[in-house]
Amino acid sequence: MKNKWVISNLSFLGAAIVWGFAFVAQRQGMAFVGPLTFNGIRFLLGAIVLIPAFWLFRPVISNDLPLKSYLFAGFMAGLPLFVASTFQQLGMIYTTAGNGGFITSLYIIFVPVFGFFRKQPSSPSIWLGAGLALSGLYLLSVDSNFQMQTGDILVFISAIFWAMHLIVLSYLSPRFDFRLLAFGQFVFTGILSLVLAFVFETPRLGPIHAAIFPVLYAGIVSIGIGFTLQVIGQKYARADHSALVLSLEAVFAAFAGWLILDENMEWKAMMGCLLMLSGVVLSQLKFRFVR
Repeated sequence: MKNKWVISNLSFLGAAIVWGFAFVAQRQGMAFVGPLTFNGIRFLLGAIVLIPAFWLFRPVISNDLPLKSYLFAGFMAGLPLFVASTFQQLGMIYTTAGNGGFITSLYIIFVPVFGFFRKQPSSPSIWLGAGLALSGLYLLSVDSNFQMQTGDILVFISAIFWAMHLIVLSYLSPRFDFRLLAFGQFVFTGILSLVLAFVFETPRLGPIHAAIFPVLYAGIVSIGIGFTLQVIGQKYARADHSALVLSLEAVFAAFAGWLILDENMEWKAMMGCLLMLSGVVLSQLKFRFVR
């Protein structure tokens, strides 16, 4: 039990760090290519990076399930992943890396809400933390005219679908080989993003080459490594607890935005971030694992 707890939390923490810095790459990439093009390339890169894992790691779960089962699992995990990543990437055109990270972390609210409708009990501390996080969102994103910024709204919508993705993974991860599950969702999201990119955008090699470093980080590190760590950690944790640990990416996103993009927050936004982080910490109290 203890080893599973350590593996789970270290996996989630590693993913949170990787994803926090990925907000900088996502911001930088939008200066050259469209969001669908960016996502299509980075998710397919992530799938390619995952291929060596089929030789490096032994399957924890038997992968002798029929191909159609894995295709269906890839679709079920890939669909919310596609919607979440698309809204998030659109939002990153208009908001900062710090704002994007903290607002994305609000999926801690939606995971227990969805779990409530699935009759999965959650600790009262999760709901108290969610209330603090919502108060922080107001301070962070609502301007003097009581309007929420466009980019923040788009990222907020993505948080709903990140929660859905997390819940789907919490169901699928204990039942499928994590390598095949991760590979399937990456390929589904990457192909669908590129198909729509050729419909709504104009992908060209020149801009893609100009965005090569953000794309490489977002694809190889954020997708290939980050999401694989999430799938590994998800095997041993409840969906609500995993959401709480993963939401610490907001702290690393704000730090990366300050360090690399020279982003600064006004006191009101900083207070909002502090409330959101406090909500995350409070929500982690009295968590409980499935096994």
